[in-house]
Amino acid sequence: MMPVDIFEATAFEFRPPPQVARARRVLIKPDAAYPQPHPKSTSRETMEAIISGIRRVSDADILIVEGNPEGIPMGPTYQALGYSFPRVLTVDVKDSVCVEIETPLVKSFALGSAWVPNVLLSCDFWINVATCKVAGGEGQFAIHNLLGLLPHTKYRRQDLQALGMERVMADLYFILPFDMAIIDCRQRFTGDREGLGQVDDYGKVLLGESLEVDQEIAQDCGARTEYIELIRNARAELEV
Repeated sequence: MMPVDIFEATAFEFRPPPQVARARRVLIKPDAAYPQPHPKSTSRETMEAIISGIRRVSDADILIVEGNPEGIPMGPTYQALGYSFPRVLTVDVKDSVCVEIETPLVKSFALGSAWVPNVLLSCDFWINVATCKVAGGEGQFAIHNLLGLLPHTKYRRQDLQALGMERVMADLYFILPFDMAIIDCRQRFTGDREGLGQVDDYGKVLLGESLEVDQEIAQDCGARTEYIELIRNARAELEV
């Protein structure tokens, strides 16, 4: 399992693993569903550091993929967040052809499969770049960020909540096996589910495997993350 590396945000320099140098296409999934500044969205500074790191070792195609849960077009949001990088393609989940990916679990928690943009399957390396948010006491970190890949035409947020969001996130962890997770903690948000709260300086960037970085930051924030225990139990069963 990939260890969690913690960097000072002001000195963060992305050094990609060897697989990136061999990749033809690299996927970056930011937390960018709305045109709201960091920490409610992934900062341009962290995105730029990741893209620069990839470019030092590879000429691979780089795709930024995100979706809005209400189906609002992502173009203006990408522009507002400053996600304009040379030779980087921005993709809107809403405009993508979707494919169904099944869970490897014998028994799923809530979703036996998930419809996601087909561009994921054409990418050789997947990077999840989340933010640090705690809403109503519950952590919204790397695994929560996977929800943005679900097309709004097939998954209404209220339907997912009815299934149990913690269970949905546990399933997405196995359905969408990202190679790496980065949590952009230059600042962190703590508030309610309506988006009201406070922003604190944190000054860190965490890098590692999705479950491990989520556990690391959840412990520091004192956030509830019921999906972590679900995933750990299911992963133990897969490894038997």
